[in-house]
Amino acid sequence: MNLKKKIGILGGSFDPAHKGHLAISKEAKKRLNLEQIVWAITNKNPLKKKSTTKLLKRINYCKKIIGRNNFISVRFYENKIKSNKTINLINYLTKNKKNEIYFLMGADNLVNFHKWHKWKSISQKCNILVFDRHGYKKKSLNSITFKRLNNKNLKFIEFDKVNISSSQLRKI
Repeated sequence: MNLKKKIGILGGSFDPAHKGHLAISKEAKKRLNLEQIVWAITNKNPLKKKSTTKLLKRINYCKKIIGRNNFISVRFYENKIKSNKTINLINYLTKNKKNEIYFLMGADNLVNFHKWHKWKSISQKCNILVFDRHGYKKKSLNSITFKRLNNKNLKFIEFDKVNISSSQLRKI
């Protein structure tokens, strides 16, 4: 009997948070019976330009988007773990052996996942759930990461997508 607490982690700059983040979170909870989902907000994504929106404003907006979905919490870990690298967050969260970590991402992130710091270690320490995103299915299924990790702690999830992105919203 598995007594581990199943926790989903959705990381990102959330600039801004949107209903796509919420849809992924709800779908992950439903499909995998996750007890909790943490939106781990980063001050700066290592592969992107620095956000022009202040961190506190992004955190507050995340909380607004989450609304009454009490299974989702917003956390900023970078001061605690002294890093903005996903592997360091996963290492921190897996110290507690009672946690089983599911790292959630959109298919667009899988395309460049092999460029992430210690990406193979991330895949060995947690389950990676990749959610289909409009226009990214083919690219993500042909990605270096998918070809190397397919079915080894990586699951591609198709669902009724929300066709929205933070970069689209920033342009509005």
